[in-house]
Amino acid sequence: MITDECINCGACEPECPNTAIYEGGVEWTWGGGTELDVVDFGDGTVVNGKDQQNPVSDEFYYIVSDKCTECVGFHEEPQCAAVCPVDCCVPDPDVVEDEETLLAKKAWLHAEAV
Repeated sequence: MITDECINCGACEPECPNTAIYEGGVEWTWGGGTELDVVDFGDGTVVNGKDQQNPVSDEFYYIVSDKCTECVGFHEEPQCAAVCPVDCCVPDPDVVEDEETLLAKKAWLHAEAV
């Protein structure tokens, strides 16, 4: 997650391999930066990957946790945290996932065989 100490420098956004980071107030899509054309949530809800989703924050850069893999499978550490000049990219205590879950999410996002 990105805390409210964010200075909106934007250094984190291009570093995300899943395009899970967006500028405050900007709508996001499941398909952006992924291979997702259609997202089936398994509860009858199906979303087109190109459909615009509401911003998570209107003020600061934000991370869509359902697209974040903490860079597992791409890098040794989360790149947003590595480049953040004010250390406001931190683990979200409400979204704790183990490495196996993060790798499965990466495979799902990028249409990789598991």
